[in-house]
Amino acid sequence: MVSLGLVVARFNSSVTEQMEEAAHEAAAERDAEVAETVHVPGAYDSPLAADRLARRDDIDAVAVVGAIVTGDTDHDRVIADATAKSLTEVSLDRDKPVTFGVSGPGMSGAEARERVSKGAEAVYAATELVEALA
Repeated sequence: MVSLGLVVARFNSSVTEQMEEAAHEAAAERDAEVAETVHVPGAYDSPLAADRLARRDDIDAVAVVGAIVTGDTDHDRVIADATAKSLTEVSLDRDKPVTFGVSGPGMSGAEARERVSKGAEAVYAATELVEALA
């Protein structure tokens, strides 16, 4: 059984709570266990939590979920780029899958709500990577 760490951003919680639920449902479908869930303020804050989970011997992979919506500036793109880069570094540094189930940037809140399946997709990718790399 694959043991997962799950990092959930609280910012845009109307979306991320549904993403978290989708992630748990996907884990059950894949006969995986979410060993620990860490809630962080926003997607930008997820790399440190993902790194802490990835360090654990009892965690096979980490799935990260969040929603980054568009504002009046390019801030959403900066946040998404920095988060994706940092999570990739965690995965490579820890030699453990860390998947990016973050919707955005460049979308409205309504568009983000249409993409709550990103939570499940992050879990599917994590379990597939664990199996492929075993």
